This record gives sequence, C-alpha cells and structure tokens, in this order.
Amino acid sequence: MRILLTGKNGQLGRCFQDVVAVSTHELFAYGSSELDIANADQVAAIVAEVKPDVIVNAAAYTAVDNAEQDQAQAYAVNEQGTANLAKAAQALDIPVIHVSTDYVFDGQAVEPYKPSDATNPQSVYGASKLAGEQALAAFCTRYLVLRTAWVFSEYGNNFVKTMLRLGNEREALNVVADQYGCPTYAGDLAKAILQLCDRYQATQELAWGIHHYCGDLPTSWHGFARTIFTKAEQLDLLKNQPKLTAISSEQYPTPAKRPEYSVLNCATLTELGLLPCCWLDALFACLDKLVDTK
Repeated sequence: MRILLTGKNGQLGRCFQDVVAVSTHELFAYGSSELDIANADQVAAIVAEVKPDVIVNAAAYTAVDNAEQDQAQAYAVNEQGTANLAKAAQALDIPVIHVSTDYVFDGQAVEPYKPSDATNPQSVYGASKLAGEQALAAFCTRYLVLRTAWVFSEYGNNFVKTMLRLGNEREALNVVADQYGCPTYAGDLAKAILQLCDRYQATQELAWGIHHYCGDLPTSWHGFARTIFTKAEQLDLLKNQPKLTAISSEQYPTPAKRPEYSVLNCATLTELGLLPCCWLDALFACLDKLVDTK
C-alpha cells in the first residue's frame, strides 16, 4: 500500500514513520519544506505523481498562542491546506485520514465530547482546525477525521519534554489544575492511523466521518505533571522533583483560550476495535526512550 504522509517532521509524523517502517507499506513522507500544503498546485502535482492509496494529513499550524496574531498563516495551513489535499484526493478518488483537535470545542461540557457534539472553538487555532474539517467534508467524499488531544512523544516540543526541562531548572513550578483532558501518545495515535490504513487496504472501506482518539484516563495538567515527575525521578531524568503548586487558568493567562474540559469520547473507534491508548504506559515508554537518548 502506498501512503502519502504530510507533516513528517512533527510529533505524529515522526511516530508514523516509525510504525510504518516495520510494516509492509510504502511511505512517501513530506515536510513543509518539500510540500507546502497551502500551495494548491504543488499539492496537486505531488499527489498525482505519488498516486497514493491513502493520504494521511498530519501537517498543521499548531502554535496555539501565535495563531492569535498570525491568523492568516493558521488558516492558510489548517483550512486552505486541508482543502487543497481534499480536492487533489477527490480528483483521483483517494481517501484522506486527517488529524484534528479538541480545540474545536469550547470546553464547557460536563461529560466526554462525542464526535457529533456541537463545536464552538474559542481560539484562532481551534477555529482554523474546524474550518479544515469543514473544507475536507466539502471537497472530499471519502475522508476520516481523527480529533485528538494533549499529544506528547519523545519527539519535538510538548508538555512532557517541557516539564522535564523545567523540572531540572527549577525547584518549584506552578501548573494549571482546572483544565482537564486525556494525554495522547503520538506513537499510539500513529498505530491507530496505521490500523485504519490496514483496514482500508483489506476492505476498501472505512467508517467515514469524524471520530475521536485520545488517552484513556482524564487528568489535569497539574496531575499530568506530577505523574511525569514521579516516573522521571525513578529513571534519573530528574535530580529531584520540583515542588508543584496547583493554580487556576486565571493565574496563568495565555493569548489563546484553552478548553477547560476537553475529554473526548472515543466510542465510535472502540466499536471498530481501536481502543484509547493507556497514556500511563505510553508515558513510561516515552520516558524510557528519552533515557536512551540522554
């Protein structure tokens, strides 16, 4: 099977390359310097040249706070880029697996968000990602959106690596405790996407539409940080655990508003045999990998 991957240098893109490397599939992976998805002509040319069986779109503008001032670029990548991929895919009857975000919701729910729940993004990033979902639906018949949240890995910049750095630099840290979500290991998300590719190869069908995939247990950023530090100290990635103080979102203002509650209901994928990842196990595995690169 020929798979075209965008966003190869991001967390998900790098993890997806790792899992495909031990499969029988042929991967054509592109970073933004090789494929600018906001360039419609370039997208059409590369898709026509590669002739993939599936397109996996992991490319995105993800600088959440910067997007508040850089709206044009956020929409160029997250909306127009997705539209360009959708049009090119539709022209050659190629399905698209597209990754989206919990930020399409306003965070005011009291139970896990279902894919069918009303969206109401509170940030430019969330609004641009929702616009991308809508563009995909408008221009492509066979598409599958995977919304995810709180992504971490051994690659790139993420909360886990930031906490490790700050934990080694400071004796005390304040971490927001009133935002709740499910951490998601990019490697597990990559495996889930590959399973969907395998399913499509076997049946030429998928459960088209929008689905959710994330970690299995909700926590707060404060709770996530505490878990990171406990395991990191055991692995000698930290000299000593810093003192953690729980603070409110109001005490840590950011340019972009974060959802207070972004727990996602993954039942539609569970029905297909794709279970939410155990983020505790994944965190431990991720930290073990960071030990190996220390």
